[in-house]
Amino acid sequence: MLTALLWILGGLLLLTGGAEGLVRGASSLARRVGISPLIIGLTIIAYGTSAPELVVSLQAAVGGNPDIALGNVVGSNISNIGLILAGAALLSPIRAQAQILRLDVPIMIGVSALLLGLIWDQVVGRLNGLVLVAGAVVYTLICIWGSWDESQEEVLEEFNAGVPNQDSLWRAVLFSAGGLGLLVLGARFLVSGAVTVAEALGLSATIIGLTVVAVGTSLPELATSLVAALRGQSDLALGNLVGSNIFNILGILGITASIQPVDASGLSWLDAGVMLAFAIVTLPFLWTGYTFSRWEGGLLLGGYVAYVTGLVLFAL
Repeated sequence: MLTALLWILGGLLLLTGGAEGLVRGASSLARRVGISPLIIGLTIIAYGTSAPELVVSLQAAVGGNPDIALGNVVGSNISNIGLILAGAALLSPIRAQAQILRLDVPIMIGVSALLLGLIWDQVVGRLNGLVLVAGAVVYTLICIWGSWDESQEEVLEEFNAGVPNQDSLWRAVLFSAGGLGLLVLGARFLVSGAVTVAEALGLSATIIGLTVVAVGTSLPELATSLVAALRGQSDLALGNLVGSNIFNILGILGITASIQPVDASGLSWLDAGVMLAFAIVTLPFLWTGYTFSRWEGGLLLGGYVAYVTGLVLFAL
């Protein structure tokens, strides 16, 4: 049991370091070939924070643990709103831009509802996966198109702060390759440890995927959002989490199912319904003065704690 917990801890550390290395290396390489900071920010950096979820879900699905693969996606979306967004709001009330309310949050609600439809027959097949991946591509293009009117000077300043330009070619390649290697190794450790812990505690792999694995793979989003909230960049925290939830379903689950169909029989309708409920409730919360207040964050956090507590107690 202790060994399995160490595997999980080691896996989480490797995933976090791997995501950081991959984002830095890939961003530096893209910059060296002349790709604009705006495109890099909306693609490599935005999706790089979701790299742990992608590698873990792929590892779990291909390794015969579809419950962890799907639980990871659903649980990450629940924790992104109920834990991370709520925590960021408790630190500093979150201001929302009109575009997020008009476009991104409705898309998040729509793809969450789509996932409920996909698991109706208890499997997310390859065709479903390809459709989801196509949706991820379309969403990315929409984000890029809608961002051209933003100040390129502001984008460049923010990019320079997050991605250093002094990396040499060999260092950029080293960061990229090393980050990818750490992600793969960390995913293997995390999945193996999670399965062992689930069996030892008599819990299903789905519950472990919805809780431990989901929160663990969301560490990059947690770090990014909390730091943004502390710096007063609340719109960055909100955009990061909403975009991550959209990509988790369209990109993570889509790529995973395209490679290996995902058995959804272990996921209950209650879990998927909670994910949809958390997505829906963000809209009226943010609509009131375009602000996500501390008391609303506390309410969401209480709901998340109640959900996880009930999930574990019901299984014991």
